[in-house]
Amino acid sequence: MSVQTFDLSKHEITVKNIIRNPAPGKFYEDAVMYDPGSVITDTGALVVRSGKRTGRSPADKRVVKYNGMDEKIWWGDINIPLDVHTYQINHRRAVDYLNTRERLYVVDGFAGWDPKFRLKVRIICERPYHGLFMQNMLIRPTQEELEDFGEPDFVVFNAGKFPANTFTEGMTSDASVDVNFKNNTMIILGTEYAGEMKKGIFTVMHYLMPKRDVLSMHCSANEGDAGDVALFFGLSGTGKTTLSADTKRKLIGDDEHCWSGDGVFNIEGGCYAKAIGLSKDKEPEIFGAIKYGTVLENVKYDSLTRKVDYDDVSITQNTRAAYPIEHIPNAKIPCEAGHPQNIIFLTYDAFGVLPPVSRLTPEQAMYHFISGYTAKVAGTEMGVTEPQATFSACFGAAFLVWPPARYAEMLAEKMKTHNSKAWLINTGLIGGPYGEGRRIDLKSTRAIVNAILDGSLSDAETVDDEVFGFKIPVNCPKVDDSILIPRKSWESTDSYDAQAKKLANLFTNNFKKYEAESSDAIKGAGPKVS
Repeated sequence: MSVQTFDLSKHEITVKNIIRNPAPGKFYEDAVMYDPGSVITDTGALVVRSGKRTGRSPADKRVVKYNGMDEKIWWGDINIPLDVHTYQINHRRAVDYLNTRERLYVVDGFAGWDPKFRLKVRIICERPYHGLFMQNMLIRPTQEELEDFGEPDFVVFNAGKFPANTFTEGMTSDASVDVNFKNNTMIILGTEYAGEMKKGIFTVMHYLMPKRDVLSMHCSANEGDAGDVALFFGLSGTGKTTLSADTKRKLIGDDEHCWSGDGVFNIEGGCYAKAIGLSKDKEPEIFGAIKYGTVLENVKYDSLTRKVDYDDVSITQNTRAAYPIEHIPNAKIPCEAGHPQNIIFLTYDAFGVLPPVSRLTPEQAMYHFISGYTAKVAGTEMGVTEPQATFSACFGAAFLVWPPARYAEMLAEKMKTHNSKAWLINTGLIGGPYGEGRRIDLKSTRAIVNAILDGSLSDAETVDDEVFGFKIPVNCPKVDDSILIPRKSWESTDSYDAQAKKLANLFTNNFKKYEAESSDAIKGAGPKVS
């Protein structure tokens, strides 16, 4: 079949020049020719600009609410309901706009490496950059699979260059990202940020997989030579991608996974790494992956040498690199593995309260999974030095469809069935609060992860944290013992106690909205403040 003659009439698309699943070189050629600002770097990556929006627009995401839909959806600020009629207006707006284009790109691929659960996804888009991006992020079908692809399970209409009508009821800006689980489609208007497509498909998997008793997870995963599997949960900036990229272990994936009755499998066919501050010394695997076939979003480069300046954030701090997972030398292909032995929750604690590592009971694991805590420093305003707590349920609230307790219960059941251990690692401040403490060094954190994975910490002597209740190892190979017990590492124990109480109250207040759907055991696993 010629890539120029693919028929999209079933999707109401009448454009004749349809380019389906071309080689990356075709995307490159068309991007340079038709997409202003697209250039090729000195390493062969394709630099692109995503327009005025350089990140996701969560306030503009909508889920269509139709008659007969399961009322247990987690409606609210995450899943904002959209009526069917308004969706139809946006759908018509997107299709009509796409039909005015001279050429369109179609990318057919899979979400999910396990053939039993994978989703056939179709992307219809105008920009070559969007096509290459999703060709990297989806699992690429073989030529035979492409010929036998048939009808897709889910279709994304990306008309991101065309704005939503702000006078349409329910629109909060000229951007709208609408997911419809009844007709299995997604509409994108008014935003050209490619991450909307990637996370849109993740949202779909968060809806579909739990209905099949498969847990969808916002985490990275790797595997040791003995087949031992580890999952790394964490919000942005906690080290989820960095710590899972270990040359001594095989990378299963850096962001989105499912846990079925057979084990863990990656949802994606590629990686979407942050590029800010990237260097060969700090993250050699990711640095080396940025080559021909990679999409670089919103980075600055030298116009003569085409060398990228990864420290330049004049466009955005959210600079990104999207590349096939095969670009990582130790990637495990296919991206499937057995059941995890260790579940690691990563947090950047800017309060300096949480220990570098602690062991969690199953109930504590559920509490911290539902809480999804990290912290950041509010350094953007004069005089503001207090850390700010950030809570995101299941370490990925923005992509959940069902209430967090449903995912937590599934995680608890799977951990119990497969005897998985749970750990909390603080990659943030130690020895004091913001302005006094220091960030734990990456070398020590890697040593802690290694000790978890080789079993060294499983039988280590521990002490109980008086406020949070988890068990803190008193020693760890290749880590200075003096930093392991936070209260002892502060100059003033009274100051530590006050800061610990403050953080504990933040946890308690955040968890109130989940208490009604949580068991007494999980509610009792939170911090205790006298």
